[in-house]
Amino acid sequence: MGLPQPVQRLTEAEYLAIERAAEFKSEFFDGEMFAMAGGTPMHSLIATNAGREFGNRLKGRPCVPFNGDLRIKVEATGLYTYPDLSVICGPLRYVTEEHDTIVNPTVLVEVLSDSTESYDRGKKFENYRRIPTLKEYLLVSQKEPRLEQFIRQDTGEWLLREAAGLEAKIELPSLQITIELSEVFANVEFTPEPIRAPVARSH
Repeated sequence: MGLPQPVQRLTEAEYLAIERAAEFKSEFFDGEMFAMAGGTPMHSLIATNAGREFGNRLKGRPCVPFNGDLRIKVEATGLYTYPDLSVICGPLRYVTEEHDTIVNPTVLVEVLSDSTESYDRGKKFENYRRIPTLKEYLLVSQKEPRLEQFIRQDTGEWLLREAAGLEAKIELPSLQITIELSEVFANVEFTPEPIRAPVARSH
């Protein structure tokens, strides 16, 4: 049996050259590219609703929402990724002269899915916390009308708040706006799931 071949690691410049020519999006971390799976219709609907709600609330303000096509770089760790929604306040700060990768988001939003939830909660948030400009991180459920909001405190700690139910609202102090869950989850049909798998009974 032959020895396993070492992984051919890419430089950031090589990744960006490949990514700009690719037909699908990939994340990049530690010399490796990771293809991003396509989202479900509900994922797309929730992300679109959220973008519209943020856009309506931020109209005329110096903060602008961007959809999942915007690439973000975490400068401290080298992660390149595509949040479902990014809000940037003030001038955009770019990585390169190509002006297609941003490093200074104020708010990041991810719509959770079964395949990405542990990553969005864990390693991705671990990377996001290294962005100096980031003030808030929102996780949006696909399974019920619920938002989890992490707010950076002056101490550097992150405070968790939750909002659940279509009648609920959540305030984003960094943007000085309030988001309505009825707008974020408009036209979304939820499929209830058990809290745990049923136990098979023996006869």
